[in-house]
Order: sequence, then structure tokens, then C-alpha cells
Amino acid sequence: MLYRFTYHTEAQTYTQIYLLIAVSCCLGNMLVILALWTTKSIQQPTFCLIASLATADFLVGCVAIPLAVVVDGRVKTSFNMCLFISCVVILFTLVSVLSLLAISLDCFLRVYIPLRYKRIVTQGHSCLVVAACWIVAIPLSFTPMLGWYNHQTLSNSANSTIVCQFIAVIPMSYLVYFSFFSLNLIPLLVMATLYTHVFCIIKGHLREKPGRGAQKLSQNYLRKEKKLAGSLALVFALFVLCWLPLHIMNCIVYFGEVTNIPPIVLYIGIILSHANSAVNPVVYAFKIQKIKRAYLKIWRHIFFSLTCVLYSRITIKQSTFCDI
Repeated sequence: MLYRFTYHTEAQTYTQIYLLIAVSCCLGNMLVILALWTTKSIQQPTFCLIASLATADFLVGCVAIPLAVVVDGRVKTSFNMCLFISCVVILFTLVSVLSLLAISLDCFLRVYIPLRYKRIVTQGHSCLVVAACWIVAIPLSFTPMLGWYNHQTLSNSANSTIVCQFIAVIPMSYLVYFSFFSLNLIPLLVMATLYTHVFCIIKGHLREKPGRGAQKLSQNYLRKEKKLAGSLALVFALFVLCWLPLHIMNCIVYFGEVTNIPPIVLYIGIILSHANSAVNPVVYAFKIQKIKRAYLKIWRHIFFSLTCVLYSRITIKQSTFCDI
């Protein structure tokens, strides 16, 4: 009886934290998308890619997190429905990884070919890259539905109905070999290499003695690029820090002798992974000036609108009182 009470208490706490993260993801990333849209920054290739990442993070909050609660062993569904829901949860994470990879490549091109960048990387090209990120992510994340699922769970289910649980339908081999090693680790290593090259190139150019005219402008351009690259590299580093613990736990279960991770530790890993989507808007607000200014402009507009509404209501009440 005590165990059941403890389990339900932990589950309730876990759900409340998830709800808080989901709301933060939705509101924060909606603000990012609105900021980029209203300032027309979304027309610039770099910010178009950031908008794609913000969209994926927004969908994590309004779709993936609620579905993650569903696949936590709380409801009964058909095996195929549970498998489909689990694949949807995987989808937005993969879109985030591909968007981060595209952002790091864009950042590299900005400093590697600065004179040809605007001619080569256009808004049309960035839109194609965004579309490619989403199109490629769909079949890769839905690979388990093509046969790479947990066959033992399906064979043990009665009338193909199971208590829907992520680990019960998605095999650990998929999570480790395909999801982590192939779709996360390799792209993350490529990103780390690209950002390292970016900072090495900028550092090398900034060491040169500044001259006059074009060379001085080049120094200013490189300083701005260094600041932007640092902000985007921070987004990348936070993604790694938030997602690595969960992937390490999966590897420990799959390769090690530990068969079960303590539920509280697993919950912390899952919460940390999804919390990454709520952290990114905060990084944008403090690190990227263009988005920060757009944030302030939106908040000023909201504050001014609320002030006008309150003032009009007070004026109406005063006039009504005078008439009486």
C-alpha cells in the first residue's frame, strides 16, 4: 500500500513538472517565432533555421510532452497506436538535431566564405534546408513502425492491447545504435568540429593587426560573428548536456549488467531532455541582440495594450459613476 502511494505521488509530481515544462516550451518558443516573424528576421537564412528549431521546440511542448506522459504506462492502447505515439515523441527530437546541424553549417559558412555567403546561402536555400530537416526526420523516426519494434511485447499482448509504455514498444537496440550512435552522436560530433573551426578561423583573423577601411570593417564583422557563433554554440552545448544523460542510461542498460535504472533517475533524465526545449528561448533572449530587441518590442506592445484596456475600463466606470 505504501509502495502504491509512493508511486502515485512520484507520478503526480512528474506530471506536474512536465506540465510546467510544456507550458514554458509553448510560450517561450511561440515568443521566439513571433519575434522573428514580426521583425522579418525570419527572411535571413540563419534566423530561418533558428525559427525551425523553435518550431520543433514548440511542438515538443504542445505535442511530444503530453504524448510522453501517455507512453509512461498510464493508459491501455493497441500495440500499433502505442508504437505510433512513441515514434511521434522521437520525431521532434530528431528535427531539433538536424536543425542544430544546419545552424552550425550556416555559422561555419558565414566565416569561411563571408564574401560569397549572401550569394550562395539565400532565403530560398534556407527554406529548402528546413523542409529537408523535417522530411528526412519523418521516415527515420518512424523506422520502428517498419519492423524495428519490440516483438516480444507484441507476442505477449492480449488481442494486441498493452499498457502503453515507451520502452515496451521501442527496442533498446534502436535507441542505442540507431537513435543515439547514428542520428545523434555523429551529427553532434560534426557540429562540435564545425564550431571549433569557426572559432579557430575567427581567432586567427582577429589576431591580425587592424588596418583601415575594409580591414577594419572585417574586424567588426568578425566580432559580431564571434558573438553570434558563441550564442549558437551555447544552444548546441545545452542540447548535449540535456540529452546525454538519458542516452548514457540507455547505453548502460543495453551494454552493462544493470537491467533497471531507478525510476527517479530515469525521470530526471527524461525531464532534463525535454527541458532543453524550454531553455533555448532564454538563451536567445540574453545572447542574441536581434531577438532580444524583438522580445522587448513585443513586451512593450503587450504592456501598452494592457494599459490602454485598463485605462478605458477605469474611464468607463468613472463616467458611469458620474451619471448615477
